[in-house]
Amino acid sequence: MDVIGRYRLQDKIGAGAFATVWRGYDDDLDVDVAVKVLADNWASRADVRERFLSEARLMRRIASDRVVRVFDLGKLDDGRPYFVMDYVGGGTLGDMLRQGPLDVVDALWWGADLARAVAALHGEGVVHRDVTPANLLLRPNQGGEESGGGTHRIVLADLGLAKRAAEASGLTQAVGTPSYMAPEQGRGDGGFDERADIYAVGAVTYALMTGHPPYTVTSIGEVLNRDPDLPPPSLRSVLHDSVGPLDDIFARALAYRVNDRWDRADSLAERLEAEAYRLEQEAPQRAAERTVITNDAVPATVATDPPVRRRRRWRAWFLLALPVVFVAAGIGGWFLFGR
Repeated sequence: MDVIGRYRLQDKIGAGAFATVWRGYDDDLDVDVAVKVLADNWASRADVRERFLSEARLMRRIASDRVVRVFDLGKLDDGRPYFVMDYVGGGTLGDMLRQGPLDVVDALWWGADLARAVAALHGEGVVHRDVTPANLLLRPNQGGEESGGGTHRIVLADLGLAKRAAEASGLTQAVGTPSYMAPEQGRGDGGFDERADIYAVGAVTYALMTGHPPYTVTSIGEVLNRDPDLPPPSLRSVLHDSVGPLDDIFARALAYRVNDRWDRADSLAERLEAEAYRLEQEAPQRAAERTVITNDAVPATVATDPPVRRRRRWRAWFLLALPVVFVAAGIGGWFLFGR
């Protein structure tokens, strides 16, 4: 199979239980594309075909550059459906993680960028349900955009399990990747919402810092049998004496009870950004170099883009300084009017 529709296939870039993804080329538009084709062993299953097509329709409707965009749909001669997406050529966060844990500050910036991407998806009223390193693509920045990796930003892919938030509470099948799955999602009773994705953001960020997910689970049963009061292993072994509030941040993001987590992904993003900035100030040499991913998914150390870093620092500085401003204003008011 060298051609699908008008797209010339170049090489296979991904394969799963239900579909294969190829890098292709659109001669008419003169661009690389990604073509996702339903696996032939599932072609006769009407429910699987419909889920495959539903993923394409959902991705097409989402108006965010944080989600891979679908722009064509078709059928092979054997009747299998396929859809065509933008090709994102920076590899995946999973490629990066396979090289080992990241520098702590880099991992925090990437985690914040992921949280921002998930917040954008939630803003469209969609719950992803399968936020894992392999499903997080890295798109090269255009025009100095701000991102976790300096030269790349995270884009969400593989929305095969995604659902509208209004529909999520009615789902009764436990699906997802156990090591990044929120406990309430594993129960399969439909009792989950956007906070399941927030749990996954915490788990992915923890893995970037340590090289492994926070909990050793390989099945949904192990997810459900986890001690509800067991926090993730302390990061002290990674950060030694510089843990600060990070353990508390991850304990909240990875809380077993959904009401103990953040309600919004951008709230988690703000905390991760503030901590990344704090640690940079404690170790200024970190700010001189950043770990980013190249187009062939091999990490490389490059100089930080000053404008990108400056924007982040001002935002994180503002978050840290805001309580001080309020306290100072209160004291000043008391001296002026309360005496």
